[in-house]
Amino acid sequence: MRVDLTRRGGVLEIWAYRELIGRLVQRELGARYKRSVLGWLWSMLNPAATLAIYALVFGVLLRFDPPRAGNGRFDNFALYLFCALVMWNAFYGVITGAMNALLDLGSLLGKVYFPPEAPAVAALCTVLFQTSIEASILMLILISLANVSWTFLLWPVLAVLLAIFALGIGLVLSVWNVRYRDVGYLTTIALQFLFYVTPIVYPLSLIPERAIGLPVRDIIRLNPLSQFTETSRELLYGLDWPGMFRLGLMALISLMVGVGGWLVFKASARDIAEEL
Repeated sequence: MRVDLTRRGGVLEIWAYRELIGRLVQRELGARYKRSVLGWLWSMLNPAATLAIYALVFGVLLRFDPPRAGNGRFDNFALYLFCALVMWNAFYGVITGAMNALLDLGSLLGKVYFPPEAPAVAALCTVLFQTSIEASILMLILISLANVSWTFLLWPVLAVLLAIFALGIGLVLSVWNVRYRDVGYLTTIALQFLFYVTPIVYPLSLIPERAIGLPVRDIIRLNPLSQFTETSRELLYGLDWPGMFRLGLMALISLMVGVGGWLVFKASARDIAEEL
C-alpha cells in the first residue's frame, strides 16, 4: 500500500520520503561547516559580515537617512537593511539551492527511486533553517530596543510565502540547468541585477517616479520580491499592518508560481535521469 501511495506524486510522495529529505538536510548542514574552526558560528557571522559591509557602503559612504522605527524612538540603517536583507538571503538561497540540487544529486535517480523534487525540497529546508537563525537574531535585537508588536507573528507566514514563490522558480531552473549549463551562469547575473532593482539597500521612496520615459518606481514596485522586502520592513521595523488585500495578492502570486513551477518540473523531470 505504501508503494502505491508514494508513486502517486505530489505532497503525499514528498511526505512519504520525508526521512530521505531529512537526511539530505542533515548532510548539507553537516558538510557546510565541516573542518571549520568556528563551525556553526559562521551561520551567524556570514550574514553579520554581509550586513556590516552594506551598512558601511550604503549607510555611511553613500548615506541616506532611514525612516523612524515603529516605536518612534530611533532610526537605524543597519536594522532597516537587515529586515529586507533576510528576505533576500532566503530568496537567493532557495533559488540557487533548488537549481543546483537536482544536478548535484540527480545522478542517483538512475540507481534508486526517489521523488526528483526531493533534493530541491531538502535545499529549501536547509535555507529555511538558516533564515530562522537570521530572523531570530533580528527580532531579538528589535525586541531589546522595544521595537516589537504583534506584527512579528505574521513574519513567518511571509517567509513561507516567499519560500513557495522561490521554490517554484528554482524547480523550473533546476530542469533547465540540467539541460543547458548556461542557465546557472545566466541566473547568477540575473540575481545580481535583481538585487539592485529591489528596494533592499535603499527605500522605494528613493526611486524617482519617472526616468528615461518610464514609470520606474511603479515598475520596481510591481516586482514581487519588492513586495516581500517592503512587507518584511513594515512588519518588523515599522510595526505596520500591510493590509489583507496586499497579503492576499502576495499569497495568490506565491501559490501560482509555486504550483506552476512544480507542474512544469513534474512534466519535464520524467526522463531527467537519462539526461543526468
